[in-house]
Amino acid sequence: MQGKVAMPRPARTAATVLAPESICIPGALLDLSAFRRWVQSTDFPDTGRIDWIDGDLEVDMSPEEINTHGTPKVAIARTLGRLVEDQDLGVVLVASTRISCPEANLSVEPDVVVVLFRSVDQGRVTLVRAAGSTGTRCVEIQGAPDLVVECVSDSSVAKDRLRLRSSYAIAGISEYWIVDARRSEPMLTVLRLVQRGYREVRRNRDGYVRSTLLGLSVRLERQPPRSGLVRYRLAVP
Repeated sequence: MQGKVAMPRPARTAATVLAPESICIPGALLDLSAFRRWVQSTDFPDTGRIDWIDGDLEVDMSPEEINTHGTPKVAIARTLGRLVEDQDLGVVLVASTRISCPEANLSVEPDVVVVLFRSVDQGRVTLVRAAGSTGTRCVEIQGAPDLVVECVSDSSVAKDRLRLRSSYAIAGISEYWIVDARRSEPMLTVLRLVQRGYREVRRNRDGYVRSTLLGLSVRLERQPPRSGLVRYRLAVP
């Protein structure tokens, strides 16, 4: 189940309850700051994806489809980890990693997030500590991570291709990868940030598309099904 919840006017204080999951949304979520406080509270739901996109609260309680969402997400994260972490460039984070950008009025949990050390050192990204924590426990990334990946599901087509594309560009995220594994051939679209938003990078004749951030070309490949499971590989020539 997915819902786009229009934000209440200041006079509204009653909570919204989404059934049958019984997700209780406070009525006082009037802006991004209030939403982020809710996210960091113990009242925030443990399941589902709840995003704040340009003033709208978007709730998706749909179960993750394994063969078109779960396995391609992990395959991409695994290869990105090898390319980024093994070269000591940064970290790769998968699901439930919240990024917030006040400039874009945005707080979301992408499928995959890449944060380079240089972006933290230069102040483009700030690590937000857990409430009351003075150590290294961080619960949120504020600012613009270097790369985000979203895997399209039936319930997120417009969100991934339109609303998040616009918001991620405003946030200043250098690359946005959109994965659609529902097709007969899996499609990886690489969007590169330019002055007026994102520009789609063209594929070469072999189907590879170049990532400026990584300095190499990639292609998402589907492996033959086995035992009802479908695996993927992010190929690098």
